[in-house]
Amino acid sequence: MTGLAIAFLILSIVIVWGGLAVSILFLRSRPEPAEYPPGGVDDHREDIGPAERDT
Repeated sequence: MTGLAIAFLILSIVIVWGGLAVSILFLRSRPEPAEYPPGGVDDHREDIGPAERDT
């Protein structure tokens, strides 16, 4: 391998694993809320079945 190929390999590894590490740290500091605020529309559709299409 040439020096340029090794440099690009190291750069790509840093970008991929660095992005993974940043994503994990971001999600640990700002997780999704356990429950949402009241007042939303209840979209209860148990009585409606999936659309059937002949394709």
